[in-house]
Amino acid sequence: MIDVMLLLIIVVCAIFALFMKDLLSATIILGIYSFIMATIFTRLNAVDVAFTEASVGAGITSVLMIAALSRTKRYEYHYTKLQRRKPSALFLKVISLLLVIITGAVLVYGTIDMPEFGDPEAPANKHVSPRYIAESEHETSEKNIVTAVLAGYRGYDTLGETTVIFTAGICVILLLRRRINT
Repeated sequence: MIDVMLLLIIVVCAIFALFMKDLLSATIILGIYSFIMATIFTRLNAVDVAFTEASVGAGITSVLMIAALSRTKRYEYHYTKLQRRKPSALFLKVISLLLVIITGAVLVYGTIDMPEFGDPEAPANKHVSPRYIAESEHETSEKNIVTAVLAGYRGYDTLGETTVIFTAGICVILLLRRRINT
């Protein structure tokens, strides 16, 4: 029941974020969306993904969006005169909808061959997991297997993710900085 409620909450958040005219409110709702997604990942026993979603999705992304809003207008502005020169809004919406449907179909097609959730015969449960369970404490000197995998085996991966986030933050700071006329 709680999983259905969480799913309902993220769908409602996504719909509200789409129709908000106040961009700050939309940013806050998207931060809530990311936090609920982190909760869902925790319920699926993907604590590392949940931690990343909470820190990057709900945390850093929300802060960067609010920083960007401090340099722009808070409310959505419609360009009525310019709309006449551009392709019709309905045409753009139809193309966007088609792209979303095609992307969704490709994602669904990609999941057809996946093993069932929790299947003990899945390749990850037959090859990788037994080695981590048997050898992680000896190889990394860490008693917690999840910590051993994240810090020991996937340390470079985590370093790469941190580097990407740092680089994105620096780029946003450079884009939003105030220029001083000398």
